[in-house]
Amino acid sequence: MNQKFTTVAVFSYSSEAKIIRGRLEADGIQTFLSDELTIDTDPLVSNAIGGIKLKVLTEDVEKAREVLDSISAYSLTNEGEKIICPNCESTKINYFTHIEDVKSLMAFIFGFLFGGLPFHTKYEYKCEICKSKFSN
Repeated sequence: MNQKFTTVAVFSYSSEAKIIRGRLEADGIQTFLSDELTIDTDPLVSNAIGGIKLKVLTEDVEKAREVLDSISAYSLTNEGEKIICPNCESTKINYFTHIEDVKSLMAFIFGFLFGGLPFHTKYEYKCEICKSKFSN
């Protein structure tokens, strides 16, 4: 029998992916993590290869999406409140890192060449609805 997998979520770190994977498997959904070992070996390539892909059997996609929708996947403040987009007032906000200035670029290059983690990273929020980026 030829089983096909479909990507239902993408994560920057394997720890996030494994938590969600465990939740799906607890509901009887067969899962597969793609690029997990590559990113565990070198976390700095996560953005370059598109993160860790959480895949489920094609026939389980709808059930998996229902489980994923029941989990609060969006960023919260330290007080546990939802972050609101200043542009469209959506609460579908994700937190991410990026290389924008010379300091971030140098930290990335240093980490890549010497096998360390970057000591300076820029963080921003991105709205999933209007795609605007902002700091909180």
